[in-house]
Amino acid sequence: MVRRAVPGCWDVVVPPTLCRVRAIAAADALGEFCGVVSRTALLEALPLLRRTVAACDGAGRPLAGANRSLWPTIATALGTGGLGEAWQACTTLREHRGGGHVAALVTHGVCGLESHLLAAGVKGVPGEVLRENRGWSEEEWEASAAALAARGLLHADGRATDTGRTLHASVETRTDALAAPAYATLSDGALEDLYGALRACAAEIQASGVYPFPNPMGLPAL
Repeated sequence: MVRRAVPGCWDVVVPPTLCRVRAIAAADALGEFCGVVSRTALLEALPLLRRTVAACDGAGRPLAGANRSLWPTIATALGTGGLGEAWQACTTLREHRGGGHVAALVTHGVCGLESHLLAAGVKGVPGEVLRENRGWSEEEWEASAAALAARGLLHADGRATDTGRTLHASVETRTDALAAPAYATLSDGALEDLYGALRACAAEIQASGVYPFPNPMGLPAL
């Protein structure tokens, strides 16, 4: 799906423009869905977000490194409000964890399609939600499901076996460990402040109904 879209999409819009517009749209969305109190808390947490992003290791994490390097490119779009910068920081941190997640999956012998099947089997996310969003065919999905079943990781109906759940938990534990260094410079109190600020905005975005549950990201409800 990505291969079909890139690099042809750059004939429609050049990367620097897209990055700036994305930052503007994200800041506008946060301003619309988050109230004054939660926005204020998020902006007050900006110094903590900057510290965590600065501590991210970009080695082996191309999307995290790319998003962190975007600051000079989109600086004119971030404005003085800070919401665009907060969003860009969270995006960088998400991709930092995502890069570690890919590494953990590879280490455990799980490819991209299999990881979605396993997540669907553990979390109960309807398979078609993930399959259609990622652009896989039904044939590809079924073939990988059969391969995971042969490994004893999935039942015939797509539910994860105990072995599959154990593998999934191991991948998540390793992913968390690989993400942890980005937050190591923050005290326990600072971590609680950052979590509280992010959760407050997330709760209001969730309450708006702008994204569904279940969703292609596998994002759980708060």
